[in-house]
Amino acid sequence: MTQTETILVLGIGNVLWADEGFGVRAVEEFDRRYACGDEVTVLDGGTQGLYLLPYVQQASHLIVFDAIDYGLAPGTMKVVLDREVPAYMGAKQMSLHQTGFQDVLAAAELTGQSPRHLVLIGVQPEELKDYGGSLRPVIRAQVSPSVDIAAEWLRRWGIDVEPRQDPASASVNAGALALEAYEGGRPSEVDACRIGDPRFMTRRNS
Repeated sequence: MTQTETILVLGIGNVLWADEGFGVRAVEEFDRRYACGDEVTVLDGGTQGLYLLPYVQQASHLIVFDAIDYGLAPGTMKVVLDREVPAYMGAKQMSLHQTGFQDVLAAAELTGQSPRHLVLIGVQPEELKDYGGSLRPVIRAQVSPSVDIAAEWLRRWGIDVEPRQDPASASVNAGALALEAYEGGRPSEVDACRIGDPRFMTRRNS
């Protein structure tokens, strides 16, 4: 890589809807495990859609973690490269965040400021309708392998990827949204409202 090239490692999705949070949890785990140089930005893009455009425009290389409906068995991981990425993200959209990110890629292309290299690390979800729910075990099992794949791509691009000496120094989702804190605050399935996590329900005044 040249001095003017930059890399964006991005997780997108919504942690409130079970397996749709895969991308966010994957980028969070990547940041917890690895430290990279200043040329690498690690970002939880959540459901920000077009607000992510400036980050994508500035990147020469882009790695995206996301839950993707490939039409495969739940938990299947598939890596898609370069010009195939927009097609896969738009083929069977599961939520508005994918519509938004497909628009981001299209807008970056139209402005002539799109990444030269794209890597989509996607996992087929099992459950998307459990509001406030967790990643299903088969999906959570793919978080660590997906992080390893991202690290390997960075090394191919000439980036020094080192184990983070102090995982607590990671900044992505530090605090209440971090996986352990979020999961630790969830009520048991016996006590939980199965139409959603009560922490995110709005009480209407009578």
